Amino acid sequence: MHRVPLPSAGLGLVISLAAAAPSHAQSRTTLSPVEVIAPDRHAAPPRKPRPPMQSDRRVAQRAEPTAGATAGAVAAAARAAFAAPSPPATASEKRVSGAEINARPFSRPAEALEVVPGLIVTQHSGDGKANQYFLRGVNLDHGTDLAISIDGMPVNMRTHGHGQGYADLNFLIPELIGSVNIRKGPYFADEGDFSSAGAVHIGLLASVARTMASITSGSFGYRRGFGVTSTKLGEGTLLVAGEAQTHNGPWDNPDELRKLNGVMRYSQGTATDGFSLTAMAYANQWNSTDQVPSRAIASGQIGRFGALDPSDGGNASRFSLSGTFAQSDDGGSSKANFYVIKSSLNLWNNFTYYLSNPVGGDQFHQHDDRVLGGFSASHNFNHQFAGLRMQTEVGVQTRYDDIRLDLNNSVKRQFTSAIRSDAVKEGSVGLFVQNTVFWTDWLRTTAGWRGDAYNASVASFFNAANSGSARAFIGSPKVGVVFGPFAHTELFLNAGEGFHSNDARGVTISESPVDGSAVSRSPFLVKTKGAEVGLRSQFLPGLTSSVALFMLDSASEILFVGDAGDTVASRSSRRVGVEWTNDWRPRPWLSLEGDIAVTRARFRSDNPEQAAAYDELAGYPASQVGNAPGNLIPGAPNMVASAGIRLGEATGWFGALRYRYFGPRPLTEDGAFVSPAAGLLNGQLGYRFANGWRIQLDGFNLLGSQTDQITYAYGSLLKSDTLYGMCFSGTPTAPAAVCQTGVLDRVLHPVEPLALRVTVAGTF
Repeated sequence: MHRVPLPSAGLGLVISLAAAAPSHAQSRTTLSPVEVIAPDRHAAPPRKPRPPMQSDRRVAQRAEPTAGATAGAVAAAARAAFAAPSPPATASEKRVSGAEINARPFSRPAEALEVVPGLIVTQHSGDGKANQYFLRGVNLDHGTDLAISIDGMPVNMRTHGHGQGYADLNFLIPELIGSVNIRKGPYFADEGDFSSAGAVHIGLLASVARTMASITSGSFGYRRGFGVTSTKLGEGTLLVAGEAQTHNGPWDNPDELRKLNGVMRYSQGTATDGFSLTAMAYANQWNSTDQVPSRAIASGQIGRFGALDPSDGGNASRFSLSGTFAQSDDGGSSKANFYVIKSSLNLWNNFTYYLSNPVGGDQFHQHDDRVLGGFSASHNFNHQFAGLRMQTEVGVQTRYDDIRLDLNNSVKRQFTSAIRSDAVKEGSVGLFVQNTVFWTDWLRTTAGWRGDAYNASVASFFNAANSGSARAFIGSPKVGVVFGPFAHTELFLNAGEGFHSNDARGVTISESPVDGSAVSRSPFLVKTKGAEVGLRSQFLPGLTSSVALFMLDSASEILFVGDAGDTVASRSSRRVGVEWTNDWRPRPWLSLEGDIAVTRARFRSDNPEQAAAYDELAGYPASQVGNAPGNLIPGAPNMVASAGIRLGEATGWFGALRYRYFGPRPLTEDGAFVSPAAGLLNGQLGYRFANGWRIQLDGFNLLGSQTDQITYAYGSLLKSDTLYGMCFSGTPTAPAAVCQTGVLDRVLHPVEPLALRVTVAGTF
């Protein structure tokens, strides 16, 4: 293991000094990376945000005719009231600046999203693969039920070769994040597929104040170079950024990750009146140490960071062109965006080792190659009805995916036989309308509705019985009520319906591509229902605190199946939980945060067909298939918590400490297998020079935790297992059903050990 030496300050300062200075969440469309990483702390501290309706009161008072008032002044005040941004609709809604995000220590690009209270971002394979997400008691796998977008481009991939909703954020350059808008629950009419648990919208910077370059070197062969610059071009600004990264990781079989990223963006105007064009390019290749059964580590067959199939890994590429447009006036505002994306992914995984192929092993190859495009447009009307101020938004969202999917058996990344190959064309159109009425200065309501129509055609090249087409439509009503502010506190009531789509191949399938047996079809669109009661308060100076009690029902739970490396539709489910979020900024140079989320997740019904399909894939003994005891949802977290502190000035020392707790999760429906809890402490220590240069040390897993990063439970087979000899000795002595399900065991991917990274950055 390679260690980077500490600066003279020593490791003790990493632990004793806390946190990078607080960055102020300003509504700006232009932030430099220097500001993102080192915001101006000599400036006056941000004023505590005023409750929205108090500002409305002041505007209304100014708008009242007085002896000296003119009609023009009254009209201007009225226009100002209409033009005011819409206040939060739920207690859990939040906006975070890119400066705040980059002031945190995080080891992977997607971990920047852990600014979402209650969200866990982890990994069970090589770092070139999409991360795994957990939110509100939902194991979101690689993105199901968490909608992620970047400047209006969807990140989630439907009907994907490795899992529905696959959301790979490895093409994201964290320093280019301008803001992150956070929403939770199916309460927003402008949120569609995959957004039932939450939606995260990332906005990119349009320009930087000064050119910046940085070099990072760290443990386990981590190397990264980054640069960004912008310049005036005609009436607008051209921004160019790039990054190159290598990383081996602590694994016995090095990841040998090699990643390149590039962004070019031209923009004019502002976020409310202007446009932008953005081109992005990304390429990556890696080896991966996937999850391994705990018995292999306990027996000494492999070490904690060992691999059972060193040939696992993958490669990915992504190229996109997108554009945004916005215009506003006294009567309202319009916005539109379009995108075209070309992406490709090859994955080689072996999750069951020798269960299916006792000689060459069970490695399989997943291939996804697609072109997708879409656009969205909406208009927000400011108007009055019966003397009441109103905001009404109407919009349309479209998307079309042209996909080629392949699933093959392989040995050491060499093709051995095909399992299935499909061409899928999937399109959707969503229409929505939502209306907010400001009844009084302490009461407002929002009501909305969206309708989504989906159409898909599947051409299965090896089995015509699995070809076909499907159509579906779903309507989703939404409603919300906000009372307050009273004593700087607001009460939120929200309810709504949403949905997630299923893999189109599962919607048209008739026969198993493995053995030709009959297979039950999945519903195309699955309804979800949610409700939330919340409070948000700013009763103490500098403190924003919110608490939300929520419920989320799904008509069909999507679960990860380890031995298939895919997801499957299971039974209906219900989650009930509470979230408490706190952000306290007592001084301009000091920021403290603390969040906790507790959830109870359970299956709600016993659907024999759904239960049997999942139980068989999950590796339950034949006697329990379709009748596995218990109603626990595998992988559903019951508690997530985090706490952080940041401090520092614009120049001089700065630091950060952040702890996050990922509670235990049931891994089987009966709770026979449970994952251990994971608590990780990350830290940051650095010095900023007056000339704009910076040196920074980041430390990950400072306490040296040896827990699991991610855990599953399913059947697998090793050559060292007694069952292997009983099944493949030439004269099998074990029942065929037992040989098919293998050894049910806890399967884990360990947390990486203590790692250090040093960054040197400068502006020019």
